[in-house]
This record gives sequence, structure tokens and C-alpha cells, in this order.
Amino acid sequence: MSAVPMPSSPQPAAPPDGLRGLVSDWSSDRQAFHVPWGKAMMWIFLLSDTFIFGSFLTGYMTVRASTTVDWPNVSQVFSLHVGATEVPLLLIAIMTFVLITSSGTMAMAVNCAYRRDRVNAAALMIVTAGFGEMFVCMQAFEWTKLILEGVRPWENPFGAAQFGSSFFMITGFHGLHVTGGVILLIIVSIRLLRGDYERTGNYAIVEIVGLYWHFVDLVWVFIFAFFYLW
Repeated sequence: MSAVPMPSSPQPAAPPDGLRGLVSDWSSDRQAFHVPWGKAMMWIFLLSDTFIFGSFLTGYMTVRASTTVDWPNVSQVFSLHVGATEVPLLLIAIMTFVLITSSGTMAMAVNCAYRRDRVNAAALMIVTAGFGEMFVCMQAFEWTKLILEGVRPWENPFGAAQFGSSFFMITGFHGLHVTGGVILLIIVSIRLLRGDYERTGNYAIVEIVGLYWHFVDLVWVFIFAFFYLW
């Protein structure tokens, strides 16, 4: 008696290309253009944040260029006394150095995550969070110093009243981003040490956090150039 051939199992259909492939990926919650959704959503968030910071800096430049009152000399406003010497922008230079250094440690953390070295990746992320916390503490000192000197969002003893509102709005919004980044770094580093991502073998979250942190650092470079050096 001849054996009855078993029906072959149907092969999965290849995903469609182009726009249909994008719609298919979106509807099945997979990926867009071969980019994980987490990374794609972070890029969209950073793009929206770019518009916000760009609007803030454009408004600042417009106000400064149109005001009829003398703008404060930022070299004097943000100077610190080291002994008997007044050093202009000393604190701002240290803050910038700390934040740029944190970008380097974050890049090394992402590299370790690619190699699935979760211990060193977590350690470098904690170091990055420490740099971020140092930055926030120095910014709090800067705010306290100016508030004690009489700077308010609605008035300023050094010159144009718009200086206070621009300063608190721009640096405060950026400081909020740094604080959020520090919290995110600590949470992800703890989960790395616990081995949460080892079970799935997916360390993309480290790169996603790295994108956010590098964006925060880049924004500070523009704030430093337009607000403190102009």
C-alpha cells in the first residue's frame, strides 16, 4: 500500500516592499525601514525637541537684537572669584567640559552594550549619570547665585529685563532634560546589572538612551554659543 503524501506546510509570505511594507510593519508593530520602533520614536521625539529649543533660541536672539536697553555683559554676570581674581565664565566652562565628557562615557557604554558587556556598560552609564548630576548641581548653584543677586524673570539689575526670563526659560528647560536623562540612565543601568536585557539579548535601549543623551549635550553646545558667548 503506497504512503499518502503529507500536505506541505505553507511557507510564510515575504513582506511587501515600499509603502506597503511600511504599512505592514506599522500594523504588525515591528519596525519601519528596518529600524526598531524604539529608536524611531526617539528620533521623532528628538526632532520635536529640536523645534522647541530652536524656537527658544530664536526668540532669545530676536529679543536681544530688538531691545533698546543695554544687554548684560555675560562675562561679568557669570564670572566667579578665584582668590582676588575674577574669572569670566569659569563655571560655564566647567559645566561644558563635564557635559561633553559625559558624551564620551555614554559612547563607551553603547560600545560595551554592542559587545554584550553588561557590567561595563552599566558602570559607564552610572558614570555618565554622575557627570549629569554634577552638571545639574552646578546649574543649581548658578541659579542660586543670580537669584541672590536680584535676577528675576521679570527684572534684572544688570540691564535688560528680558535677560532673566530668557536665562531661566532656556537653561531651566535644558536642565529638566538633563535631570530626566540622569533618571533614565540610572534605571537602565540597574536593569542591565540585573540581567533584564540578557534574557532577551536586546540591548537597543542603551543606544536609545545614548541618542537622547548626545542630543542633550549637543543642545548645550548651542546654548553655550548663543547665550554665553554672544
